[in-house]
Amino acid sequence: MQKINLYRELDANSYPGRGIVIGRSADGKYAVTAYFIMGRSTNSRNRVFVEDGDGIRTKAFDESKLEDPSLIIYAPVRVLNNTTIVTNGDQTDTIYDGLNEGKSFEESLRSREFEPDAPNYTPRISGIMEIEKGKYTYALSILKSDNGNPEQCLRYTYSYDNPLAGEGHFIHTYMKDGNPLPSFEGEPKFVAMEGDIDTFTKKVWESLNLDNKVSLFVRYIDIATGEVKTRICNKYS
Repeated sequence: MQKINLYRELDANSYPGRGIVIGRSADGKYAVTAYFIMGRSTNSRNRVFVEDGDGIRTKAFDESKLEDPSLIIYAPVRVLNNTTIVTNGDQTDTIYDGLNEGKSFEESLRSREFEPDAPNYTPRISGIMEIEKGKYTYALSILKSDNGNPEQCLRYTYSYDNPLAGEGHFIHTYMKDGNPLPSFEGEPKFVAMEGDIDTFTKKVWESLNLDNKVSLFVRYIDIATGEVKTRICNKYS
């Protein structure tokens, strides 16, 4: 699989929806993740990321304009011991509880499927990063309808052991804008991980479509020490 430029990939797509990037920094020192949300409706755009303990949650920017919170208010990022969980919905809590009970990442998601937002049936995308004694691994998952048919849920999990410096993977909910929105297809995209946390955050944020982008979360975790650096960008603040 050819490694692609993440920033150009984002710049070329006006509506990838919500996206997760996980990988390793170019200097090999950090485990890296980014999560962004976009929106087309007033309800979807009326959000910000706020820090919540070791993770983050979404919050309505203007509470008076909040319509249906069911699919837009959730905790995208939670931390359980040495595991960081990143998802595009309330399955963050499902994974957290499952791992806490001794289940695997994949087993924890067995009780969930794509979002009930016909006709889009938005995929649930999820990722975990595990760092223990200087060893770093990560995994990504997507739960999606069968080509828009909600009668079947397709479940894919991709695991990456000992990721190499400067390499990562990117998965997002939609292939492009449309009505209905076409679900992501294929394996997570193999992307180059470039820059320190501030450079990476700036370039990802600037690459997202100006009209549709809402919020961005970026975290760099020192693999040797566990030290955490976090950046948050909100269109509305």
